[in-house]
Amino acid sequence: MRDGPRRVSSKTGPIILTRKEVELVEWRRTANRRRRERAADLLVALFWISVSAAVALWIAAGGLRHVGDAGGVVLAVGIASGLVATDLLLVMLILAARVPFIDRAIGQDKAIAHHRRLGRPAMVLLLAHAVLVTTGYALIEPADPLAEAVRLATATPALAAAYAALAVLIVIVITSTVRAVRRRFAYEAWYLIHLLAYLAVLVAVPHQLEEGDVLALGTPERVYWIGLYVLAFGSAILCRIVLPTVKTLRHGLRVTWVEQVAPDAVSIHMVGRNLGALRASGGQYATWRFWTWRTWWHAHPVSFSSVPTGSIARITVRTLGAGTRRLARLRPGTFVSVAGPYGVFTDRARSAPYLAIVAAGIGITGARSLLEDSSLRPGEAFVVLRASDERQRYLWAEVVDLVRERGATLITMTGHRPKGRPTWMSASAVESGLNLATLFPLLHQSDLYVCGAPAWADLVIQDARRLGVPRERIHVERFEA
Repeated sequence: MRDGPRRVSSKTGPIILTRKEVELVEWRRTANRRRRERAADLLVALFWISVSAAVALWIAAGGLRHVGDAGGVVLAVGIASGLVATDLLLVMLILAARVPFIDRAIGQDKAIAHHRRLGRPAMVLLLAHAVLVTTGYALIEPADPLAEAVRLATATPALAAAYAALAVLIVIVITSTVRAVRRRFAYEAWYLIHLLAYLAVLVAVPHQLEEGDVLALGTPERVYWIGLYVLAFGSAILCRIVLPTVKTLRHGLRVTWVEQVAPDAVSIHMVGRNLGALRASGGQYATWRFWTWRTWWHAHPVSFSSVPTGSIARITVRTLGAGTRRLARLRPGTFVSVAGPYGVFTDRARSAPYLAIVAAGIGITGARSLLEDSSLRPGEAFVVLRASDERQRYLWAEVVDLVRERGATLITMTGHRPKGRPTWMSASAVESGLNLATLFPLLHQSDLYVCGAPAWADLVIQDARRLGVPRERIHVERFEA
């Protein structure tokens, strides 16, 4: 079915602000953005300081004193590679720990993206460490490299454990970064493999402490590494286990009823205690776990589809697989654990006078709560809702009501995309010559929020960038458990 874009407007048109009013609004919101940017810059600086310290402390402790021949040079490069790789692995654990400061600075989606980007260089450096150290010792002995590898792998339990940890970490990196491999794994198998990362990193510790004087007792290097290990594992335990458990027990969330809102989507209504203390903002998400024998082992990262009140919360889930299909059969009274909320996809991230939202599919749920929670004047917000057909019009009626209540402008666009053309719009919209600039007349004075499937959202972002929208005014969040 093809359906051209339809407009639902408030009676009040866009408020055209004076130059001074625009500058004042931008100054206030830009100040918030700059605070986050400074926090993000601090994170980047700490990362490079950490990587530099890993090598600098080793050199200061005399790490290069045996560099006198080819074997010594190769061995030194191998040791340095291992130190940097270990540092990267611990930084990866911190990025995946859901630390509130990191989430507020860059958002959990970007933290996980950086976590994944570090995976490949960490794996390459670990492999280089194993190969170079083995080759270095073989040159020093001298001995056959293969025989030396076998000797090292069986020399001590600590070295054997280190080789086993390397194998596990390689599997983890491959299942995380190679999409073709990751798609073959069920979520549960993938999650279990990644839990082994913590064990693998811990298993390598005795090897670091035992071999040579890399982490000699009483040295600043040893203090640094112990501190980094404590920070990484402490962050994971505190932010992924302790805080969510405390929050879950404090709020006592339970399912009240499950509402079928579309053939392939349900809204899960929950009740709890003092939910205002969650401090959830519209557009944020949380990780939910529903405690039945068929669902307890699967965590679901899902946006709030309405802003929680004192005792009521709601999420809306599309049934895309066996895990989410089971959620449609949840019974009233089911206990719910929650971790979060997470994300910077909120009104606080705005720096421009106007708000533009483009949402498609189940991404509309985040857009709906963002619109509900935004401080808006009549005519300040413009919303485009996108669906391939009527079945994907999730919560559209609620968005229409919010648009009318807030004095915003809504354009709905239903229909499949034209074949062979990389566009996020429907075929009829493309034929009409529409683009972001025509849909959003004040686009260059707006923050653009994009909610939808990653590939579709990327097309919207490409259009916005082509039209000159600054990257810092484009907001998109992709979240995972």
